[in-house]
Amino acid sequence: MSNTNTGTVKWFNEEKGYGFIAQENGPDVFVHFRAISGEGFKTLKEGQAVSFGVEQGQKGPQAVNVIPA
Repeated sequence: MSNTNTGTVKWFNEEKGYGFIAQENGPDVFVHFRAISGEGFKTLKEGQAVSFGVEQGQKGPQAVNVIPA
């Protein structure tokens, strides 16, 4: 089970489907479009506030259950 964190989208590439979230307390976290909660086209905008969990991925921490604020 992952904890709920808050942060701001640092950048997100819609074409590639991934980006990074700047945590309020901690390192930047990788985010893939599949981790974004919701229906339809999933994307995030630079500067957007989000809440999310963090799990250890193959290349470091990654966001899960991302909920745009």
